[in-house]
Amino acid sequence: MDNQPILNFHCLCGAIAVTLENRHNRRIGACRCRMSNQWSGGVFLSIDAQADAVTVTGEVARHPSSSFSERASCLRCGSSLWIRDTDRDDARYELMPGLFDEARDRPLRSEIYIDRALASARLVGDHPRNIRADYEAGHLFVEGDNP
Repeated sequence: MDNQPILNFHCLCGAIAVTLENRHNRRIGACRCRMSNQWSGGVFLSIDAQADAVTVTGEVARHPSSSFSERASCLRCGSSLWIRDTDRDDARYELMPGLFDEARDRPLRSEIYIDRALASARLVGDHPRNIRADYEAGHLFVEGDNP
């Protein structure tokens, strides 16, 4: 657990501000599914956060990216902000760590869909890795997520 009580971030233009209260381990996860590759340009990185620990100010554009989730970005500059399940009231945020100055030294906790990774964007380190079939065996996923 991290001792820092609050993390703050803002989008590229500053129109969106997010405050994240410290209630959990803020290690970074990586997703290599096709949708994440398209949205992020190669690998989607995120910091998981409980919904009640996140405060957002500013005008956010929300895109329903699947039957159970949304992706959010700044309405002005287009900065990617988060992915969030929409089928639960207490759904966790998966916040973009690059928007937090404090996330620079955070380690990678896991990597999923490694069999779908771009060769030019390999991640090093000793962290758990899962291929598509193993991850989808126990989690919601988007049908037809094929390149």
